[in-house]
Amino acid sequence: MLINADLFSPATPHSAGILHLGLGNFHRAHQAVYTAAAIRAGGDNWGIVGVASRSHSVVDAMRAQGLQYTVAEISPSGTSLSVPGSHTDVFVAADEPGRVVTHLADPAIRVVTLTVTENGYSYSPSTGHLDLADPRVAADLRGGYPSTAIGQLARGLQQRAAGSAQPVTILSCDNLSENGAHTERLVREFLGQLPGAEGDEALAFLDASVAFPSSMVDRIVPATTDELRAAVAAQLGGPDASPVPAEPFTMWAIEDAFAAGRPAWEEGGAVFTDEVGRYEQMKVRLLNGTHSLIAYLGALRGAATIPEAIALPEIARAARGVLEREFEPSVQVPTGVDIRAYEAQLFERWGNTALGHRTAQVGTDGSVKLRQRIPEPVLLSLSNGRMPHLIALAVAGYLSCIAPLPGFEPGDHARAMTDPARERLAEVAASAASGTELAQRAFAELHLFGQELAEAPAFIARVGELVDTIARHGVDAALRDSLAASEADASSETTSDTTTTLTGAHR
Repeated sequence: MLINADLFSPATPHSAGILHLGLGNFHRAHQAVYTAAAIRAGGDNWGIVGVASRSHSVVDAMRAQGLQYTVAEISPSGTSLSVPGSHTDVFVAADEPGRVVTHLADPAIRVVTLTVTENGYSYSPSTGHLDLADPRVAADLRGGYPSTAIGQLARGLQQRAAGSAQPVTILSCDNLSENGAHTERLVREFLGQLPGAEGDEALAFLDASVAFPSSMVDRIVPATTDELRAAVAAQLGGPDASPVPAEPFTMWAIEDAFAAGRPAWEEGGAVFTDEVGRYEQMKVRLLNGTHSLIAYLGALRGAATIPEAIALPEIARAARGVLEREFEPSVQVPTGVDIRAYEAQLFERWGNTALGHRTAQVGTDGSVKLRQRIPEPVLLSLSNGRMPHLIALAVAGYLSCIAPLPGFEPGDHARAMTDPARERLAEVAASAASGTELAQRAFAELHLFGQELAEAPAFIARVGELVDTIARHGVDAALRDSLAASEADASSETTSDTTTTLTGAHR
């Protein structure tokens, strides 16, 4: 039992109604916290069975502590602790693969939630469809216990259809565009690839009894460190092997379309809305898109954390410019949201020096993340006759971190980033004669950012120019170049608007 856990009034679920895939820090500081509030409000049959894919660290720690752990909300003004207590069981899928499918088929499980990251959906970013070339997907299709999240969902629905046939909701909590429809499409594609009529019963069941609502999740949750463990132990009066650090801010917008009931997550502050798409645009582009720029430029400047990076004046200028001039025009603001207040809050969150969110963590999996964040804003800017210089800089920063040109050293923070496209990009970079060639091949040959951007030569050329500038003169020179071009364009547009207004006034 976690030391002094009783002081924090953890939830006490009687039984499980949720299966969660992806037992990482984000889930434990987000969905688990909202679920704890729902349980305390009277929903004691909504406990969570948490499933880690391969890692034992969180599972072992939670089992040793009676399934409890601490959430440490960290801000410059101090740290507050809470113990959600919303889990009824945890296990590692790689150790007990049959349990995942068994739980998915269990009629007591009415909601399945996922936080497996964008990279965990086994799809090709260039097409948006199930990646049939992925060896793990191919193995799941052949039979046996599946190892991919999509395979697990599909096989679980097969067993559920053949057994209880009780309705169930599958709720993605990852940063994917229209994540509910995206998840449903991938599950359908998996079932459709099964031989003969093997998937037909499950597809019919899916049509009749499975819901895939979309959701938008937002909370900055860094990795757990030894320093955090020590600080939490001092405040608790005893050890917690797996505390979770998180910022005070949290948001969850959910489409209220559930097949078999749901927890009262609104008790924890969740918003049920038919504008999830707008919340998603706002978050994925304004927060995540700008976050990517800060991470890549910060890493190249030697900044270990996001607060260190945003404290650098030129990076702060670039962040504000990309947010307001390049991402914001592509966003439909949700009803009732004050966009200026939201943006001001973003800069406060990024500047949370006590949290220490690392640039390497934010920059990881950029080939998948940027594919969700940049195409529409770039295409909108280009269609309006504007070059999105700062988004181009973010992409150039990404390429320079993940696949630097020969002779350019991006630094330890960039080297610490992981990416599914790193090996392919590194091969291209090793033989590229210039940043322009690297950018052209990344966009048009590897299709990292989708077909439409592969057909945007002016943007690709601008990215290539900035890769060359970073390699030859450093990231500061690329920052100055992009900022000057972006601010000159904005000034020109302002002058043009003023002239139009004055001309109109004299008519």
